[in-house]
Amino acid sequence: MAYMDILKQVKNKQISPIYLLYGTDTYFIQNLKKHITNAVLPDDDKENLVMYDLEETPIQEVIMDAETLPFFGERKLIFANNPTFLKAKADKLPFEHDLTLLQHYVESPVDYSVMVFIAPYEKIDERKKISKLLKKHGVVADCSPIKEQDVPAWINDQADQLNIRISPEAYEVLEGEVATNLYLLKNELTKLALYVGEGGTITKEIAEQLVSHTANSSSLRLVDAVMEGNIHKAIAIFHDLQKMKEEPIALIALLAFQFRTIYRVKLLKQKGYSSFQMQKQLGVHPYVVKIAAKREARFSNQTLQTIMDKLTEADTMMKQGKMEKQLAFELLLYELVQVRPKP
Repeated sequence: MAYMDILKQVKNKQISPIYLLYGTDTYFIQNLKKHITNAVLPDDDKENLVMYDLEETPIQEVIMDAETLPFFGERKLIFANNPTFLKAKADKLPFEHDLTLLQHYVESPVDYSVMVFIAPYEKIDERKKISKLLKKHGVVADCSPIKEQDVPAWINDQADQLNIRISPEAYEVLEGEVATNLYLLKNELTKLALYVGEGGTITKEIAEQLVSHTANSSSLRLVDAVMEGNIHKAIAIFHDLQKMKEEPIALIALLAFQFRTIYRVKLLKQKGYSSFQMQKQLGVHPYVVKIAAKREARFSNQTLQTIMDKLTEADTMMKQGKMEKQLAFELLLYELVQVRPKP
């Protein structure tokens, strides 16, 4: 089932005795765990919450616990992490899981325990008998990372819950900084909502001021500053990156990646490639292609080649110790602004 459908059921207290949460998106898994816990156990009932690591504990011990009546309260909640037996090739462990016993339990679980398997894997082997039984008798939640095209809808849903509005320009800032990392995105939206208050609007300026920046996203902002011919903004971003302990040589590599991507997207676009084909060809995140496609029209092939030559020269100068790194990087920014594309 889809994550949102399962979350809706859990919020409505429609609880299954068995869940399987699989996938690599930490936010989806943690959010479902939180809501399942709130739905199954009272706030103060910690004695009936049990955690197991199936790389350390045989499943037969977990089942024995599940079949034991809770001492207090109506139900027991058991989280069983790392069920490696659901992978195509199970990990070697110092003990064996009794999967036959597990299969019998899945087919006929007790009504006073809720068992939640947490499988933080990209895929599970759906051909295995136990996987098929979990899907038939339990609730299976696909917690794979959200697709890039679904991020705006997810942001809208969160904005509605927080009773805030987000300007179109602010969307780009959020996507650029945290992309499809929903855990970080949720934290940033909550922080922004506290700043603007209920009914407030998050503008591009507010987002740029408050959203936590990463080195990679800041290199995108550096590219923007160069395109705008705004040397003061470029230098300010560079100083911010220095505070993040980023080395000038590493920043040159990030800038080189951004401009190289713009150049390659430009060439592929000239050959008639679609955005999806570009992504496959370049092996990068869809958002990277999306941003590069917006920028490439403002550069000529010659300008991009000149920029990359200057990046290479600055990199060589720094590595050979011919100039102090900070000064060399600031001079590089001045040179890039001089060859920037025309509006």
